Amino acid sequence: MASLFTKIINRELPAQIIAEDEHYIAFLDIMPLVKGHVLVVPKRELSYIFDLEPSELAGLHLFAQRVAKAMDKTITCKRIGMAVIGLEVPHVHIHLVPLNTIADINFTQPKLSLLAEELAEIADKIRGGF
Repeated sequence: MASLFTKIINRELPAQIIAEDEHYIAFLDIMPLVKGHVLVVPKRELSYIFDLEPSELAGLHLFAQRVAKAMDKTITCKRIGMAVIGLEVPHVHIHLVPLNTIADINFTQPKLSLLAEELAEIADKIRGGF
């Protein structure tokens, strides 16, 4: 069964896509920790990040770096934080989270519920940073 992220990659589910290339995709988290929380995902469905081939792992991080730099240009925050948890969805993904405090990347805190219009505005803003 395809993961939720594979369904987004295949355009079976809607998402605010930030960037995409042949191997990777970045889109807004619909239940973000903070506004601007982005997920960076390899298109090849694999559950555990350390099962990626070395070139895929490096490529994922380089793609995430490009996305983080666009976020850094367009979102008011002190830093862009990065986390890999790997328990929520069985598909490798990196969380890129705008940070003003360490609490902004606390995955035990309640998630935000944003309107589709808010997500679209945030995505447009970040896409403008490329």
